[in-house]
Parts: sequence; C-alpha cells; structure tokens
Amino acid sequence: MQPFTQQVIDIIQAIPKGKVMTYGQIAASAGSPRGARQVVRILHTMSDKYDLPWHRVINAKGEIAITEDESRFLQKVLLEEEGIKTNEDRRIDLSIYRYDG
Repeated sequence: MQPFTQQVIDIIQAIPKGKVMTYGQIAASAGSPRGARQVVRILHTMSDKYDLPWHRVINAKGEIAITEDESRFLQKVLLEEEGIKTNEDRRIDLSIYRYDG
C-alpha cells in the first residue's frame, strides 16, 4: 500500500462521530493538497475492507457529493443519526461540524 493511501485511511478512521472532513482537507492532511480525487478513489475501493466511516466525508461546499439517490440518502441519514444537521440549502455548516484533526 502506498504511504498516501495509508495516511488517508488513518485520517478517515480518526474522524469522530458528529464531525466531517472534506475530500480536499483529507488529501492535504495526508500530504497531497491536490489529491482530493485520490481520496474519492480510496473511499470507493477501500471503505468496506477498512470499515471506513465514509459518510463523514463531504465536499468543500459542505455538500454530500454522491450523485446516486439511494447512497446520497443513506449518507444524509447516517450523518443525521450522529447529530449533523443540514441547513435550508441542504449543506452542512463546516464552521460547526468540520473536524480539524
């Protein structure tokens, strides 16, 4: 496993309940500020294997980035179960819920 991949996995596993991180924030924390798409790939391919809390990762606008309806709804429900609320624009307030590690 590449060091960046391992760092991304470690960072995602450390996001506590009730908090979120952005793809870009995770990439930067793992040493590759322009690696947000790599974070997406890692989440997609390794969430099950490493039991990653994938639902705690959102885009830089505070939005759920998943486009497929069922998965998007599941992510919203999982976040709400942890007390994370969306505003009237269906965005998550990063000033409240962002985890800075």
